[in-house]
Amino acid sequence: MAAAVWPALPPAQLKSAEDDAQARELEWLLASLQETLQSLKAGLEECAALLAPTEAGSTLAMSSHRSEALKGFLTRVGTRIVKGDIKLRLPSLPPPRHAPAHSPVALTLSTAPTAPTPLPLAQLSAVRSLLDASLDVIDVSAWGGDAGSAPFMAGQLRLLAEHVADARAALKGGAGPDESPADVAGPWWAVATAQDAWVPPLPPNVALNVHVADAALVLEVRTLEPVPPGSYAAARAERGAQHGTGAGGVFGFGIRDRLAYALGTGGSRQPAHDEVGEVFMWKGGEVKVREKVRVESQDPSLIAAMAKLGALEHTVALSRRALDVVMGKEEDEEGEGG
Repeated sequence: MAAAVWPALPPAQLKSAEDDAQARELEWLLASLQETLQSLKAGLEECAALLAPTEAGSTLAMSSHRSEALKGFLTRVGTRIVKGDIKLRLPSLPPPRHAPAHSPVALTLSTAPTAPTPLPLAQLSAVRSLLDASLDVIDVSAWGGDAGSAPFMAGQLRLLAEHVADARAALKGGAGPDESPADVAGPWWAVATAQDAWVPPLPPNVALNVHVADAALVLEVRTLEPVPPGSYAAARAERGAQHGTGAGGVFGFGIRDRLAYALGTGGSRQPAHDEVGEVFMWKGGEVKVREKVRVESQDPSLIAAMAKLGALEHTVALSRRALDVVMGKEEDEEGEGG
């Protein structure tokens, strides 16, 4: 069955009627988008509240599965880790002096006035900035621009979509769909916590860092061993373009670590982790990762924020598609592609 206008209109008059109908539909859509933007604003504010500092914060257990390698907890307040207490029991990490051989190394995040500031989480700081930018886009769309202009609103929705997608990607653990967690959090050798951020200070051959992946808090601990200068120059050159170099300084292994490595007793057992054989620059020296422990703990607030951002991203995508259809963009793009 076909629909037809009767009596038939001349082509020019029919085209004019179609244009008038499309203009009215576009006017209605632009008006309804203001309601959608207010709904999006409420959702973004809920996400910001989930990441805002609270008095209690979120205390998460950080324990390795099926082993005693790492046990403890971390407390997140807003975009920072403000409290931490962990115990490490690794074959390559000697026990504290004057302690039994089986004793773990106990570390507590320092709260002394002279200690470094609480551990920042770069990914959560990026999410907060993106949420603020998204709210600014909505305010400009509603009050600071021409809300009745379709091209203006299309541009604002495109910018909003980018901000929301980047925020969700940062919570997931990357800056974009084709990028890794290190793109936001930074490589471990560059963002490992300061030695004196913990009590007692971290051993000089230990790198510890915290980041976010899949809305979970991830704690990684690595014990390192020095590499004779130049023996891995080729590997270093190959990886240099990807990783660069870490912070400068003097490599701080003690005489016992150097002697053990020189005598070949630094560990004959092949380490079982994903960085075996790789060489990194750590405090001015070449190192290999001897042991690596990775523990993650799901954060309910981050999970809720990531789910809300996914829903907001879908809503923005639907609004953009509807506006493109009424503006005739999809037909133009198909015509150009054909």
